Amino acid sequence: MPAVIARAQGNAGSYPDRPIRFIVPFPAGGGTDTWARIAAEGMTPELGGQSIIIDNRGGAGGLVGTEAAAKAPPDGYTLLFTITTHIQTPVVMKRFPYDPVKDFAPIGRLGTTAITFCVGPAVPASVRTMQDFVAWAKGRDLSLGSYAPGSTGHAFALMLADEAKLKMTHVAYRGEAPMLQDMLAGQIHGGFHSMAAAGEMMKAGRILPLASSGERRVPSLGSVPTLLELGYSKRFTFNGFSGLLAPVRTPQPILDKLAEAFRVAANKPETHQRLLAIDTFPSYQDPPTFRAQIERNLREWTEIATELNLTIEG
Repeated sequence: MPAVIARAQGNAGSYPDRPIRFIVPFPAGGGTDTWARIAAEGMTPELGGQSIIIDNRGGAGGLVGTEAAAKAPPDGYTLLFTITTHIQTPVVMKRFPYDPVKDFAPIGRLGTTAITFCVGPAVPASVRTMQDFVAWAKGRDLSLGSYAPGSTGHAFALMLADEAKLKMTHVAYRGEAPMLQDMLAGQIHGGFHSMAAAGEMMKAGRILPLASSGERRVPSLGSVPTLLELGYSKRFTFNGFSGLLAPVRTPQPILDKLAEAFRVAANKPETHQRLLAIDTFPSYQDPPTFRAQIERNLREWTEIATELNLTIEG
């Protein structure tokens, strides 16, 4: 084993000498995929122009892709770009095929974003506000989707139904893109979406945003209130992350090179412009700060899941 580690560290000076792969544990077209591509494009020049390939591996609320990343060779050529489901799905599924803290070395956080409750063609055009929606939905059997079982979107849908006294059936998807397709087709009434994946649909009027999570309004949806403004609880201010991690045994010199490339990429003006264009707040964190964020989110989510009795079979 010492010889293997020494060899890996010895190669760190020439790293990277072949393409790097970002495993994204959700399908193409969703918010996670969009953020991963922004990060990859920003990092490529900082890594000698070496290409970064996006490998979308959806399934089981992110478990499939994340487990593959945890078991990948720790050589810096297979990394994980993920979101808060990294700590959420294991908690609600009561399955820990990986340890979200101990099995990964944080490289950096890219940003944070609110998610917005939207409705589609299955809801009458007369519904224009959250108050309208709640009045219309009372006594109906609602179908609300989420981009992953046990995700923030899933929990927020349950919390909305609980606080507004609505009946809801939850429909879980393998990512945000297929959920959006079903909403546009009228297969579900609504759900929480990111601006990265669904912002253009909202701005084009194909789906209607009614209220957002977080403590401040989404910049491009200035007329759409937060749930907090509408009198819903502070539970809707839960704030997660999008960021890059590596398998934990990756040699430190390689982690250092990746962390520096990510830092530069995350702080580029063009990266900030692209993130803000999709209503993502640039909020870079270095590896130690990002690790503390992951640990804090894990504690917070465990409390939320326990409070909601949020569990998923599968």
